[in-house]
Amino acid sequence: MAELTERAGIQAEIKEACLRYLMRREHSRHELLQKVAAKGFLKSDIDYVIDALAEHGLQSDVRFAESYARSRIHKGFGPLRIKAELQQRGAGDCYFDMAVEDIAGSWRELLAQIYEKKYGSDDADFDIKEQLKRSRFLQQRGFSTDMIRELLQNVS
Repeated sequence: MAELTERAGIQAEIKEACLRYLMRREHSRHELLQKVAAKGFLKSDIDYVIDALAEHGLQSDVRFAESYARSRIHKGFGPLRIKAELQQRGAGDCYFDMAVEDIAGSWRELLAQIYEKKYGSDDADFDIKEQLKRSRFLQQRGFSTDMIRELLQNVS
């Protein structure tokens, strides 16, 4: 009986910690697990609490992915980078293309906006060295080589 009371108390502490994190911003299940485990709680207890929070709609990897993707899209990052970052945070399987549709219309439109912001609408000819430099910048932002090649062909 005392063991059940102790376990309930531990789970209440875990829930309180999780809710504190979730009040600040959305967190993936993986992030919550890592942060709460760092406080010394057992993984099995943490999993149980996070399952209950998810069941009640208080924690959602899909909601986290959409929120995270919106934030990164506003900062000018592309689909490959956002996908990789979501995988690192444990939400790589979540669909987030709706966020770009709401913000920029499509990934290609977002790419064009980022390109114009960085390089202007100057359609002057530039050499291969400059083209490679611009391509590398856009690749680091997380856009595919096909999308970049298409954009640069339309610009030059």
